[in-house]
Amino acid sequence: MTRNCTVIADPVMTSEGEAELQALVERKLTNGHIQNNPKEMNGTLLESLRDELNIHHGSGESWHPPSPSPSPSRRAFGAQRQRGRSIDNMAVQPDRPTWNKQIEFTLAGIGTAVGLGNVWRFPYLCYRSGGGAFLVPYLFMLVVLGIPLLYMELIVGQYLRKGPVHVLEKVCPLLKGVGMATVAISFIMCTYYNVIITWALYYLFSSFQSPLPWQSCNNTWNRPNCTDHATNSSFSTTASQQFFNHKVLERTSGLEQPGILRWELFLLLVVAWILIYLCIFKGVKSTGKVVYFTALFPYIILLALLINNVQLPGALDGIKFFIVPVWEKLLSVQVWVNAAAQIFNSIGIGFGGLMTMASYNSFNNNVLRDTLTISIINSLTSILAGFVIFSAFGYMSHLQSIPVSELAVDGPGLVFVVYPQAFVTMPLAPLWAIIFFFMLLCLGLDSEFAMVEVMVTSLMDSYGKPILKYFRLKEILVLVVCSAAFLLGIPHVMQFGIYMFQLMDHYTAIVSIIFLAFFEVIAVCWVFGVGRLSDSLIEMTGKPPAMFFKVCWWIICPVLIGVILIFSVIEFKPARYEHYVYPAWAQGVGWIIALASIIWIPLAAIHTLWVLPGSFKESWAGLELAIWDTTRNLKHRIRRSLTPFGLEKVPVVYPSGSGEIFPDAAVKL
Repeated sequence: MTRNCTVIADPVMTSEGEAELQALVERKLTNGHIQNNPKEMNGTLLESLRDELNIHHGSGESWHPPSPSPSPSRRAFGAQRQRGRSIDNMAVQPDRPTWNKQIEFTLAGIGTAVGLGNVWRFPYLCYRSGGGAFLVPYLFMLVVLGIPLLYMELIVGQYLRKGPVHVLEKVCPLLKGVGMATVAISFIMCTYYNVIITWALYYLFSSFQSPLPWQSCNNTWNRPNCTDHATNSSFSTTASQQFFNHKVLERTSGLEQPGILRWELFLLLVVAWILIYLCIFKGVKSTGKVVYFTALFPYIILLALLINNVQLPGALDGIKFFIVPVWEKLLSVQVWVNAAAQIFNSIGIGFGGLMTMASYNSFNNNVLRDTLTISIINSLTSILAGFVIFSAFGYMSHLQSIPVSELAVDGPGLVFVVYPQAFVTMPLAPLWAIIFFFMLLCLGLDSEFAMVEVMVTSLMDSYGKPILKYFRLKEILVLVVCSAAFLLGIPHVMQFGIYMFQLMDHYTAIVSIIFLAFFEVIAVCWVFGVGRLSDSLIEMTGKPPAMFFKVCWWIICPVLIGVILIFSVIEFKPARYEHYVYPAWAQGVGWIIALASIIWIPLAAIHTLWVLPGSFKESWAGLELAIWDTTRNLKHRIRRSLTPFGLEKVPVVYPSGSGEIFPDAAVKL
């Protein structure tokens, strides 16, 4: 069948040359040459086509487009276009590794989403937001934000078979910096996130003794105001609090006093990074084996802890606080913002980890099944951890004879202060402590895998050949990335490390991630478009997305994240840790940390406009260019930078009369 198409060539091409190039493409489409010629499928035909045009100009021969025929439907052309794109993706990445079994990706996705945040961040936000009242906005955000956005990330990751940098570069060249920002934020987080694993290792090794070291006040690190039982008094602290502050951290009074290096924590940090490296140095082939254990073991531990905790006196009071809402809290905007932030941090929206792992899927993998499995299990894990933690809260309130709402908890202290204090009165306390902190180790390792893999995959996608030429093996690149992250994490194992940790977590996990999520949704849902997203899914699975997801992608997600972003700015509160208020210069450092990821968005946008044909450098090269010509080139640059696949060096082909540009057409010139 004859097919009509239009070629949008270089903006400086004359109208006569553009018309003749159009005629040549029409003829080759009609004759079927482009589909059958491997050279043309590899996208190297442009110069040869122009050479042919010059030859025929010299011989006086002229070509004309074939007689018009009805344009194919948009869906049919989309299918042709998508088939061409998938062939191209597979052709340029024939050696991209895939998971040995699809269940390995599902388990790795669960391990990435289910992390330490489920154990301490979710219960803490739930506690601070009125217990059961937090569950209402949390579940709402899960349905309208978490599941649709995870579905979106897995689709583009699996379809384009690239890491976040190249995925965003293809779907919206102007916002390719969002992909760079996701890599930056993942790398920044992995530098301090591994410190939690270091603390867990310290507690794990400290648990092999009886009585537990935080069980009494008869230790060299204890202060005179130590008490052997839990207390909410501002004049005394518990044995577990003093163990964490004065033994584990040996913390100073603030950032103004950095102190010295904690050599025990330093060596454990080395051990933590060695564990990370050994688990991922072979890529998805080694990670896929490890996740069978690290993703499943925590559930066994959580269930065992829950069975034990519900038998403790006062546990029912804590569970009631967790599941019975305080409805007045729902009127607070901050509760809804916290719920959305928890969804982003827990599932990993905007971090690029699951998008990276999805790029190693088989092309026809069932994306919806993985989306629902990962998101639902992640939320059920948070709720399960909530029952475990709040049953312990009830027990603590029973010991102190105060309401659950008046317990003092803050940040990591939820895991490393409150829960260890609960162990002391449990039967076989050292055994429970060992099991619990080993579970924390597994949860932390799973999340750390994804963060490191984002950086490694992005480097391999961008500079794979020169890197392998220099390092010889990918394993050496993984070692370099782990070593760099280890060096940047050393300040966190100094005596002022807890203050650095809280500062970085506040400005990375709360401030930066909402900005990244907003621009990612704009790039994929609005610029790349719901139509292309649906076409990609149809090609991979043969089924379109449900109308619910289309509505969420097109309207609900962008608008809701925009509102959350606005309120996050309005309601922004500077970082603080317990009673320590960070000085102004430290808040400035925090904003620099936040900008370390966000800054890539405007920088990459400027770079995109600069390198496109008819760019600024060309406009200023010759002063003889007219102002209107410069304006025309600028409009073209902006339009192309907002066109999916706009940076690919190919003319753009779309069906005659369709009124829509398909820059990722099956025809590559």
